[in-house]
Amino acid sequence: MNIVLLDGYTLNPGDLDWAPLEQLGSFQVYDRVKSEEVVEKAKEADILLTNKAKITREVLEQLPNVKYIGVTATGYNIVDTEAARERGIPVTNVSDYSSRAVAQHTFALMLHFTNDVARLGESVRAKAWAQSPDFCYSFQPLTELSGKTLGWWVLEVLPNRLLRLVMRLACVFWPIVGTRNPN
Repeated sequence: MNIVLLDGYTLNPGDLDWAPLEQLGSFQVYDRVKSEEVVEKAKEADILLTNKAKITREVLEQLPNVKYIGVTATGYNIVDTEAARERGIPVTNVSDYSSRAVAQHTFALMLHFTNDVARLGESVRAKAWAQSPDFCYSFQPLTELSGKTLGWWVLEVLPNRLLRLVMRLACVFWPIVGTRNPN
């Protein structure tokens, strides 16, 4: 079985081990593949893995061996799924891709907007705290999250697992967390 990963750098900039995939057959990883190189690089692939490289109908027509396409991201927009369906090629994605990182980033943004740590750091480096007449330095009103209620509108596109992770993290700051599904 020939496995080809067209844009492996997005998955593994050097910190992961490809050994589990190498055990499944011949495994070829390309860091990045330009659109005009996809057919050449994937011509022997039985299994084709992609993150950004587009798999169009024209590309699929030139890849007779492909039996499976895996998108190493959350969507399918880079694959002509109709052309794949016509050939009986299953196309999957990683529906839970980076949910923990997204949940963490959600809170990083909330803290950024309530505390503005970047701007505070810049002002401290500019000696604003050292020149302040007060011991407790602040350039904006402090917003404490404790005691506030976090509301979350649940959208169809938000994976349940991601919502659960955000809610679990939210309990650190808010004793009351509520959701509402507008549908």
